[in-house]
Amino acid sequence: MRARLAIANAGVLVTLREIELRNKPADMLSVSPKGTVPVLVLPNGQIIDESLDIMLWALEIHDTNAWLSSWKNPAAQALVKSNDGEFKQALDRYKYADRYPEQPMAYYRQQAEVFLAELEHRLQNTSYLFSDHFSLIDAAIAPFVRQFAAVDAAWFNTSPYPLLCQWLQAFLASPLFKYIMQAYPVWTIEAEPLPFGVIG
Repeated sequence: MRARLAIANAGVLVTLREIELRNKPADMLSVSPKGTVPVLVLPNGQIIDESLDIMLWALEIHDTNAWLSSWKNPAAQALVKSNDGEFKQALDRYKYADRYPEQPMAYYRQQAEVFLAELEHRLQNTSYLFSDHFSLIDAAIAPFVRQFAAVDAAWFNTSPYPLLCQWLQAFLASPLFKYIMQAYPVWTIEAEPLPFGVIG
């Protein structure tokens, strides 16, 4: 999701191949054997298979709306690293608590709340995480907060994170989010190329 956000924001046109993770095509595994998404194949054959790296690739081509301005801040990079590390780990256990019976679901939620509290604190000063406008930092983190909120929406909406709730709702209502969340047909070898990246 966050790779698509950056590509669409930058207006970089790519060919989209929607796949089912439970039925990964051989073409995908041949270019990226680790079998995770997203995977970007450049014209020169270079493979980029980390979403954050794809975001940076797109924005280095065309940094629409100055998304990269906040990325220069070491604290911003540290926040994304925490999102991709400790928060993502707690989120996975919270979402799939039945797979981690060592602790109750509430325990994993409390672990994730350490990160949510930090986001809430940052939003006390600005409407966005590291600037007065939506940037790479927001785009890199928002999809994961969306996943967290969806586990127990009633709890999240009444949680002690009202500014975070507002921030998330603004993201979900944005034309950019609506564009990347369109449904696409699953790719097959016979499919016509599907352009993606320019909001029409």
